[in-house]
Amino acid sequence: TYTLADLRALPQTRVVHDVQCTDGWRVEKVPFEGVRLAGQLDDAGVAARGKALLFTCFDGAYTENLTLEQARRSDMLVALRMQDAPITHEHGGPVRLYAAPMYFYKSAKWLSGISVTDRVIPGYWEERGYDLDGWLDDSEKSGGVA
Repeated sequence: TYTLADLRALPQTRVVHDVQCTDGWRVEKVPFEGVRLAGQLDDAGVAARGKALLFTCFDGAYTENLTLEQARRSDMLVALRMQDAPITHEHGGPVRLYAAPMYFYKSAKWLSGISVTDRVIPGYWEERGYDLDGWLDDSEKSGGVA
């Protein structure tokens, strides 16, 4: 369990990447800052026997998923800041997932919890026909940013 103050006190990472929605809009080079998801998993002692993560949200409706391999990429954040300011409620704050190499629906708003699961559980948007992985580009599948 982490409070907002706990998350703010942890080392922060900045990732700058394009944000793209499935309906075609795109914003180039959006800076996000937050805690690397891989670090959170390590701190929590997440073992390799799990297969995936399920993200829950304070609105009670949205859920999202990542495989553990995806979650350990260096461009996956528990984000606290967007465009050099705290993430507003309207944009999914105060804490949201930021999955840089994936369509923006994978970056769950109003993040409330992360659970380790033994399989990928389709999230809110996947249950409505969206791709399970949501990669922006096939070349992104191979790894994160430094």
